[in-house]
Amino acid sequence: MQQIIPHLWYDTGAAEAANLYVSLFENSRILQVTTLHGTPSGDVDTVDFELAGVRFAAISAGPYFALNSAISLMVTCRSVEEVDRLYAALSEGATELMPLGEYPFSKRYAWLADRFGLNWQFTYFETDEIAQKIRPNLLFANEVCGKAGEAFTFYASVFPGSVPGYVNHYLPGEARNDCAKINYSELTLLGHQFVAMDHGLGEGDPFNEAFSFMVLCKNQQEIDYYWEKLSFVPEAEQCGWLKDPFGLSWQIVPENMGNQLAAATPEQRARMTEAFLSMKKLDIAALEQARLG
Repeated sequence: MQQIIPHLWYDTGAAEAANLYVSLFENSRILQVTTLHGTPSGDVDTVDFELAGVRFAAISAGPYFALNSAISLMVTCRSVEEVDRLYAALSEGATELMPLGEYPFSKRYAWLADRFGLNWQFTYFETDEIAQKIRPNLLFANEVCGKAGEAFTFYASVFPGSVPGYVNHYLPGEARNDCAKINYSELTLLGHQFVAMDHGLGEGDPFNEAFSFMVLCKNQQEIDYYWEKLSFVPEAEQCGWLKDPFGLSWQIVPENMGNQLAAATPEQRARMTEAFLSMKKLDIAALEQARLG
């Protein structure tokens, strides 16, 4: 089971965005759509889906947070034609960050923000083996520029069995900001691959709640562990959400919570929603008590 789930926050378009994304990749599907009532954002839709075998979650919960370039999805493509196809499919209404073309690091590459705000990087990589086609890419900018390596070391200390991958540093004078150190690095956390880099210009979009990561926990002990290790911003603690020392948002949740909410009666779902909205760190026993009434 995938234990770290990328979570996307949209104003109103979560289901529309998810349906578009699953149409573009093989081994992709909508898993479930659930409506939660009585939240601070009113009625909200949550969507669980798979893209190229990787699980994602999305929510339509109002215009409180906006996706940006701090976290993008890096897609490794098997051909130039695949890069072109995906770029064309997401280009309508998109914002171009790096135009489609050849670069020193890839024969075919592009970076855009689609019409829903989600950032995508498409790159052609000559290989027969792609372990994880879609990987979150963390871009460390502003006050955390230069801390990509420190962050990956921290995450490796938190998540058991982490596997470090390739690391490449900026050459002298290559980055315009002296704080920037790493221009590409890889890390596998709980079997999920991440990419990170320092922003070469130093200034850029900050991490925010629009792109967070859900950690699925099998018991209260795991919830307590990750909460203690990751939470560094007390005012960000709400409904299982927290922020780590680098400003990245995480949701520490029971592994069966999504399925329980989806399968619950309207009355059970209302009680569970009311219960978790009042919590900071989630309490599995209290949520179960609320479900059972």
